[in-house]
Amino acid sequence: MVKHPWSILGAALLATAFAGGEGVAQTADRAQDEIRAALLKWTADFNARNARDICNLFAPDLRYDFQGSPERGYQDVCALLQRSLNDPSKRYSYSAAIKEIIVSGDLAVVRLTWTLTVKTDGAAGEITSEEPGIDVFRKQPDGSWKIIRYVAYGSAK
Repeated sequence: MVKHPWSILGAALLATAFAGGEGVAQTADRAQDEIRAALLKWTADFNARNARDICNLFAPDLRYDFQGSPERGYQDVCALLQRSLNDPSKRYSYSAAIKEIIVSGDLAVVRLTWTLTVKTDGAAGEITSEEPGIDVFRKQPDGSWKIIRYVAYGSAK
């Protein structure tokens, strides 16, 4: 005969809660890995001047704020990126320093600093800017993670 049926039920509930917690942690870890991979792919596409795929990181409902510039949407950002990458007189290079990825369900926030280097034909030296910012991702119906919002602030060196 069981003397404390509630303690057995309590133990079962705790075991279920901890098992669920591991599943949530694994899901968050997987999402972080997918987001990191998406950012690295975008960086590689940008640096390879792959204008065709450069907008794949962004959701159609993208909103973008960059210090001193008007707020922009998906079409504006994609047109600017494609125009820049198709300009043969300039060479661009981006790198990302990811500081943190926080995942909550189908949303994720990434704190990072992008470093952009631009070299213009005929100009001495290059211009480097650091752009600390926050990218907000949403998991899309196809399972991919895309940026829906980002805020960045730059400083030229």
